[in-house]
Amino acid sequence: MDGEEVRGTGERCAPNHWYRWVAIKYPSDGRVTEVWHLLSHLERAINGVPIGPIMQGTGAPLATPFAADGTVDHEALAAFTGWALERGLDFLVPTGSTSEAPLMTMQERNEVVETVVEESGDVPVMAGTGHPGTQATIEQTEGAAAAGADAALVTTPFFYDIDQAGLIEFYRDVADASPIPVYLYSVPKFTHKTIQPETVAELASHENVAGMKDSTGSMEIIQRTANRTEDEDFDLMIGAGSVYAPGLDAGAVGGVLAMANVVPELASEIRRLHVDGKDDEARTLNQRLVDLNRALTGKYGVPGVKAALQYRDAPIGTVRRPLEPVEEAAEAEIRELVDEALD
Repeated sequence: MDGEEVRGTGERCAPNHWYRWVAIKYPSDGRVTEVWHLLSHLERAINGVPIGPIMQGTGAPLATPFAADGTVDHEALAAFTGWALERGLDFLVPTGSTSEAPLMTMQERNEVVETVVEESGDVPVMAGTGHPGTQATIEQTEGAAAAGADAALVTTPFFYDIDQAGLIEFYRDVADASPIPVYLYSVPKFTHKTIQPETVAELASHENVAGMKDSTGSMEIIQRTANRTEDEDFDLMIGAGSVYAPGLDAGAVGGVLAMANVVPELASEIRRLHVDGKDDEARTLNQRLVDLNRALTGKYGVPGVKAALQYRDAPIGTVRRPLEPVEEAAEAEIRELVDEALD
C-alpha cells in the first residue's frame, strides 16, 4: 500500500453506536479512502468510549403489523412504535417472540429493526436475533446492529437438544462476535430449554453479556439467578408478566413483557411503583393484570395480543400465516379482560 494510514474514533452515528475510522490518503493523486468499523461493546470499553444506555425499566417485545397480503406494514409499524412509546415504555424489543420473528426472513427482521429505531429517537432498542444455529444468530445480530439496535436479545438454540455446557459455548461465541451487547433469553415455553442459574453465572462475567430476559415464570429460578449475578454488571429482566412485581422485588431491573404491548401504561406503572418504594401497590396492580396476561401469553398467544390491540384502536394490522386471528368468543373474552384492566 502506497498511502498513509490515519486512525481515529468517529462521531456517534446512531443512538449508542460509535465507529472507528481508517482514512487512507494516496500521495499520487491526493485521493482519500475511508473505512468505518462499528466498535463492539468490548472495544468501546477498552478505548474509553461511553457505553450508553442500558436496558432498565419496562419494555415490550413489540408486535409487528402485517398487511392483508402478509407483508410487513412498515407505516403501521412506525405508528405503533409511537403509540407504545406515548404510553410510557422505557425501551422497545422488535423481532422478539411476540413480534412473530420466527415467521420473518433475516432481511425482514433487519428492516423491522430499522423502522423501529428510526421512530424511537433516543429510546433504547434491543432486537431479537436468535436462531437455531450460531452462525445465523451472529449474522442476524450484526444485521440488527447495522440497523441501529443498541443490544441483542438472543434466545437459546432450538430444534436440537443443547446441554448447559453447549449453551455456554454458544453464548460466548455470539458475544465474542457481536458488535452490540448481548442479553440471554430463557423462554422454555418455545425452546424447551431453560438457562439454569449456574449457567447464567458463568456467562454474566463476559464483557459483552449485559443481562438476561427470564421468561420461565419461576420465582425460584429468578431468585437463584439474581443471587448468582448480584456482583456483576448484569441486567436481569422479567419476561413473564404475572410475576413482574415479585421479580422486581427479587432484584430484577425491569421487564420485557408481552402484556406491555396491550397495556403499556399499566405495565410501566408496576415498575414505577416499585422504584418509588410502593411495593404493595405494585403487587396489587400486577395481580389485577394476571388474567389478562394469562390470556395473552398462555391461552391465545400472539393472535390474542393483536385482538386486544385492535380493540384499543392501535395500528397493528393482522397476524402472519400460519397464525390465524382469534375467534369471536375469544375476542369477546379478551375485550372484557382489557376493560377490566383499564378500569
